[in-house]
Amino acid sequence: MSDNPPPPPTIESLSLSAAETKTERATGRSNSFSQQSRASDDSQTAADFLRDQEILEADAREALPYSIETCTKILGPLRQSVFACLTCNPAPTKPEDAWKPAGMCYACSVSCHGEHTLVEIFQKRNFTCDCGTTRFPSGSPCTLRINSETNTKGNVHSEEPDANNKYNHNFKNRFCCCECDYDPFEQKGTMFQCMGLGTAETGGCGEDWYHPGCLVGMGPKWFEQMNKTKAKAIQKETEKKGGALATITEKDEAQSNNGTTEAADDVAVEDDDDEPPMPPGFPAEDDFEGFLCYKCVEANPWIKQYAGTSGFLPPLFLDQPEASAASPSNESTATAASKKRKAEDDEDEETADAKRIKSEDQASTRAAEGETKGGSPTSCKLPNLPVAPKCRFSLFFKEDFREKLCHCSGCYGKLNAHPQLLEEEEVYEPPLSDDGASQHGGSTHGSGSLLDRGESALRNMDRVKAIEGVMAYNHLKEQLTPFFKQFAESGKAVGAEDIKAYFAKLRGDEQGIKEAGEAAASSKENRDGEDGGRREQSGY
Repeated sequence: MSDNPPPPPTIESLSLSAAETKTERATGRSNSFSQQSRASDDSQTAADFLRDQEILEADAREALPYSIETCTKILGPLRQSVFACLTCNPAPTKPEDAWKPAGMCYACSVSCHGEHTLVEIFQKRNFTCDCGTTRFPSGSPCTLRINSETNTKGNVHSEEPDANNKYNHNFKNRFCCCECDYDPFEQKGTMFQCMGLGTAETGGCGEDWYHPGCLVGMGPKWFEQMNKTKAKAIQKETEKKGGALATITEKDEAQSNNGTTEAADDVAVEDDDDEPPMPPGFPAEDDFEGFLCYKCVEANPWIKQYAGTSGFLPPLFLDQPEASAASPSNESTATAASKKRKAEDDEDEETADAKRIKSEDQASTRAAEGETKGGSPTSCKLPNLPVAPKCRFSLFFKEDFREKLCHCSGCYGKLNAHPQLLEEEEVYEPPLSDDGASQHGGSTHGSGSLLDRGESALRNMDRVKAIEGVMAYNHLKEQLTPFFKQFAESGKAVGAEDIKAYFAKLRGDEQGIKEAGEAAASSKENRDGEDGGRREQSGY
């Protein structure tokens, strides 16, 4: 047996099975890759490799289905998906440090910042892509737009950004009023985006995202804290009885379950893999179309009066009404609201539903009285609506809420300042990527094989270099295609000797060819011998 140490890991060794790799480390043997491939069901043939590549490309098309050939800056302000780059515009470590926020469109996030640390902010209204402007470092130019100085595609930087773009802490990867750093791999549960009635500068939120628990003042991890509180209570009760935690028998477990059922009536038990439940009082997702956070409601107090009327859900209070009363009148209003909720709780479900329907009908009737038969506003609806609650609350609305808003001359000016209240917004989506090779050469996904995409990328280079590169690339493609094709058709695994011999031949390395030939001949002799085709390999 050879005493030579095993060769260093190479790319050929990546397809060895885990068991074979472990055996090699233990015995110091490094057997022929081709022989081990034939003996192992875990090794990968050329056909398997090509099939896996097709699967990966299909996954890429699903994850990135849109074309990445065109930057949206030339289209002006849009409601579109926006991304921030923490590599180019890192968040400041201290609040007083200077920070220049910036956002980019979908195409630039892939083509220009694909290797950077990105934050997906999702949709923002009236936003113009900042890529290639002074908000980004000149070392990170836009590769998609036409450079006005050279009249060529790419290397666009230092342009003036759109002064109307608005930014909030989302561009630092911070979300909600709890200022959390969002990690999609760690955070559980659903966050909701506020419709937004103002920017951070005007007292609104700028279309921020919120945890349900934070909207009711319980925090993002309210359920975890509740579980800890219950666990402590159970532990204290156990310590009082026995002083230590005893082994739970089936009988004890049943009794324990019966004893805790009542305490868990309001909140379902959460498994590690389950989504956290909604906090108490939070509406079901099917009951509302969207919402306005308490910040936007406070910045536009005129909309408070719509809470609980037709088209809107009852207010979702951030604080308990009694706790936020600032005056006797506020206290009486809050107390009345509390008594009303308590009285409704005492009623059976059918009676409560009947009252709610009757209340909505009455509100609709009062609102209709403020309009003529032709629909022209003659008087304001607001005097006919209930008195607005004084506490901070978020306002959830239904699909038809726009029809329920007052459009009189006094109210229309307030609505006109926020066009999203007048009509549903159109969201820009990039065109879908073609399945075949890109016609314009900018796509790096969903456009044929890896070789075809390489040729596509070369089209963005200087013309002379691109022609030379394509000629060399096509030559390599012509050489590699038949090499892999023979293995794919035969189903035979690609051996290390096959790869080394082939590339040695391409390099004109006669010594390499000779050594590879000798190795192949030795491998054949061993296959015909008694050792079942296994041989020693002395290394490289």
